[in-house]
Amino acid sequence: MQFAVRVTPRGGRDAVDGWTRDAAGRPLLNVRVSAAAEGGAANAAVLALLAKALGRPKSALTLVAGQTARVKRIAADVGPAELAAAFGPPD
Repeated sequence: MQFAVRVTPRGGRDAVDGWTRDAAGRPLLNVRVSAAAEGGAANAAVLALLAKALGRPKSALTLVAGQTARVKRIAADVGPAELAAAFGPPD
């Protein structure tokens, strides 16, 4: 399953802040990480945080799109029910 994530690098702490919607109405999972967006550190921190929250190894998640963008697309080997159990249902 793929889902969109809106990342705030240097967010002070590593945390998932819940779901929101973009201007087109698509659900986005808000994530903040303390790592800077330099050298892929923030991307690695996002994948590690999401993997831990989902109870999966980091290798089970892949950054599909948005390598240098704030909004990223993540692919994970989880179903919608597991995603909702970890982060709540999308608004």
